Amino acid sequence: MNKTLNRWRLGLRVARRDALRAKGRSALVVAMIALPILGVAGADLAVRSSQLSTEEWLSREIGTADARYEIHEAGVPILQHPTDLAELWSSSWDSESRGPDQITRDPGDDGEGDEEPADAFRIEDVLPEGATVLEERSGYADITTEHGILWADIRETDPTAELTRGKYTLLDGDWPTGPGEVAATEQFLKDTGSRVGSEVELAEIDHKVTITGSYELPGSLRSASLLATNDSLLPLLEHGDTDWDVSYLAAVDGGVSWDAVQAANEHGVLVASRAVHLDPPADADVPLFQHPDYYRFDPGIDSGAAALIGVAVALVVLEICLLAGPAFAVGARRSRRQLGLIGSNGGDRAQLRAVMLSSGIVLGAVAAVVGIVLGVIGVVLAKPFLENIGGSRFGSWDFRWLEIAGIAAFAVFIGTLAALIPAINASRSSVLESLTGTKGVRRGSRALPIAGTVALVLGVVIALVGGLSMGNVTMVGLGAVIAELGLVALTPLLVGGFGKLARFLPLSGRLALRDAARNRGRTAPAVAAVLAAAAGAVAVATVTTGIQAQERAEYIPNLPDGTVALTMWDGSESQLDPLRAAAEKTLPVTDRADLATARPAPEFCAPGATGRDDGDCYLTVQIPPENECPLWGESDELLSEQETRELRQDERCRFSAYSGWGMSDAGPVAVGDTDILKVLDLDRPEYRQALEDGKVLVFDRNEIDSEGLVTFEQYESWEQDEPSGTVTLPAHHLDGDGYGLDALMTPETARQAGLGTTFTGTYYATSDRPTSQEEQAFRGELDDLVLGSQTSWTIERGYTADYSLVLLILAIAAMVIALGAAGIATGLAQADSEADLATLAAVGAAPRIRRTLSGLQCGLIAFMGVLLGAVSGLVPAMGLLLADHRERLDWWDQQAAEGWDIGPRPELHLALPWETLGQLVLLVPLIAMLFAAVLTRSRVTLARRAG
Repeated sequence: MNKTLNRWRLGLRVARRDALRAKGRSALVVAMIALPILGVAGADLAVRSSQLSTEEWLSREIGTADARYEIHEAGVPILQHPTDLAELWSSSWDSESRGPDQITRDPGDDGEGDEEPADAFRIEDVLPEGATVLEERSGYADITTEHGILWADIRETDPTAELTRGKYTLLDGDWPTGPGEVAATEQFLKDTGSRVGSEVELAEIDHKVTITGSYELPGSLRSASLLATNDSLLPLLEHGDTDWDVSYLAAVDGGVSWDAVQAANEHGVLVASRAVHLDPPADADVPLFQHPDYYRFDPGIDSGAAALIGVAVALVVLEICLLAGPAFAVGARRSRRQLGLIGSNGGDRAQLRAVMLSSGIVLGAVAAVVGIVLGVIGVVLAKPFLENIGGSRFGSWDFRWLEIAGIAAFAVFIGTLAALIPAINASRSSVLESLTGTKGVRRGSRALPIAGTVALVLGVVIALVGGLSMGNVTMVGLGAVIAELGLVALTPLLVGGFGKLARFLPLSGRLALRDAARNRGRTAPAVAAVLAAAAGAVAVATVTTGIQAQERAEYIPNLPDGTVALTMWDGSESQLDPLRAAAEKTLPVTDRADLATARPAPEFCAPGATGRDDGDCYLTVQIPPENECPLWGESDELLSEQETRELRQDERCRFSAYSGWGMSDAGPVAVGDTDILKVLDLDRPEYRQALEDGKVLVFDRNEIDSEGLVTFEQYESWEQDEPSGTVTLPAHHLDGDGYGLDALMTPETARQAGLGTTFTGTYYATSDRPTSQEEQAFRGELDDLVLGSQTSWTIERGYTADYSLVLLILAIAAMVIALGAAGIATGLAQADSEADLATLAAVGAAPRIRRTLSGLQCGLIAFMGVLLGAVSGLVPAMGLLLADHRERLDWWDQQAAEGWDIGPRPELHLALPWETLGQLVLLVPLIAMLFAAVLTRSRVTLARRAG
């Protein structure tokens, strides 16, 4: 025991002195280990501090009150969760109907006017006797701003009351004191361009109020809202009192017990009680937990997420070890004489290993302190930024010392692990080699390439099979790690293979490549580190690009790209004239088409009926009996799974190709001339001729019978089971997307068939998708118009999701890591090759040779790493995309077997992130080469070369 302690005491003392003597190399190792520790420690403190304690949460929700009472469903008993107020059960959800006493009280009712039943609900009967009560109301309003109209929350309360302390924070100015004054959140001021002292107008009632101060909601920083005194603003709005949310803050001597909460629940009132939150009742005392229809969800542990976190941690450890390992190896070579002296004085291999491992322990401990301190400082400085991102203020600083100690131990573990291989190699060196400085003859391992090849192939198979056949994310992650480890094991062999290309390069390139191949112990880990960084970036970028390709392929446009739709619900067609003028003035419109909705003959429709409201007459397309799918019949439940799958191949039962709804206002049977074909991008001669010949264009072939006819059923109201009449017309199949239409006919065809029409809207094709500036100009024109309440407009913008920022961030992060790894390897190569560089200078090599050599060394390492990393990163990416496709395909197969119409079979979309690959493979080596060349001194101080 004493011998072991003495061994480690000596090792730690030698390691400390060696770290102080080689400050540059030590700082390099500390920085590499401290960087992830900084991130983990900062993330731990940020996450823990953002998680509010119960007291902090209560302060933001109910201020200093003992409870908050909210009417959920007046007079209807509910069962609530003691602390999670989102979980409840209402008796109105059960089969029993509501009783006559279950009446919702109008918050603005003064008690006069209509006579209420004697047992009508009264909130005053629920609130505790003798309690101090403060009423809070919330609603919404449209606010006129310099940009247009903003929808904003409206709150009414007394923010100066003691009960609200902690809910609202005054930032500037004063709280409102009466009518005509409001306080505004910082988000509202930002969105509207207002400031304290400005006037804002409530658009719907032309009422102006003055902003007297700015405030914030600590738990909702992004809320754009106004705060006014009670009964000063909401009663003026035209929404009606039923749109108010009302709550009551109550201060009660002794607090509000769980029994009192349940008593309030009997009247349909939801209660957030401070006493109950701080001391929840036992599960047996919570009626909600005993309700037969209540399911208590237990999230448990997400195995997929746990696997991904494990893979990420393993790759981080691998990355650090690959970068720090060569530094320890160079340190071991620099300390060879020292280690030889220890061996010559009786030190055994365990003693030599302890000396080298102690370097990892010392530097890991320093990195832990540096990383944790910098992480804490970083979070403290970044607190406002993090709070704005999260949309909520932190609670008090929450230092979990046990977690911090674990992070520190992790840093020491990484340092020790990085020093393990150099320690083993140092302990195996003979004393003679260490004292004389000779390197001896070292042959590469023959087993390592074989093991690497096996691991690479096995990992690829596991990842792809796990993704495609099983849809198992865990297997994909496991396979990716095994494949990457195999590629890392193959890196020395691949570096040697690159070295054979040296004869094709000029002098500096030949020297750089041969030096990299000759010193594989130093080069291979650096290349592998760049490989790991590039692989991670390529994997995420490939998955992101694949998801984007899938989203783009599955996007269902509501209208053809760029189409402008101006529609109306009811009224005169002239109501659309202002919108048409604004669109034609500001947008790049080309072809125009007006559409109407076909409806039954006048004898089937009541006077004034439009076919749009419940009870109105309407028209549908009849499916011919021979084209009806057996899956939709009453006997579909008797079909076996195999029969269901076979019927899915039948043309009559094909899955509907879901189209957009942009023209559904004119559907299902629209009336218009041939101009609509241009808007739909279906302007073909045969379609035009069919319309001119009086035929109906039908988008679904199954709606046309064997004689080429289509039948329309006429209903007088939605309550009818059988049609009052039918109309049969010649049809022509139109192969294209109807965007909500089933059929299209001309006004002349509709008139001859005796059908009525109701004007729907105007549709414009555009020469190009309207830009943001053009759309803003269009909105600006509309702000000056008086539009009918039944009009609306929309512009089809197509698929707009953009992941370019995500891919750019990934590429930059990978570049930084790759450049750092290449720079570290170049620095180690320079430190390890001082004697060779001195020899070059002594024989007359030009000073620029050193700079060129350094740049090429760095560039070659970066190029080899990113090239191999690009290949390596495709393995997990393809596996994850295959796993996602497998999951979607299994769900589709299950739903299809049950007979559901769920759309077309999911397709696999694979796409490569060519831009990210180009940035990594081309830019990273070039930048690495330039930086290394610029930062390297041209001249070297000649010294006597030993050995």
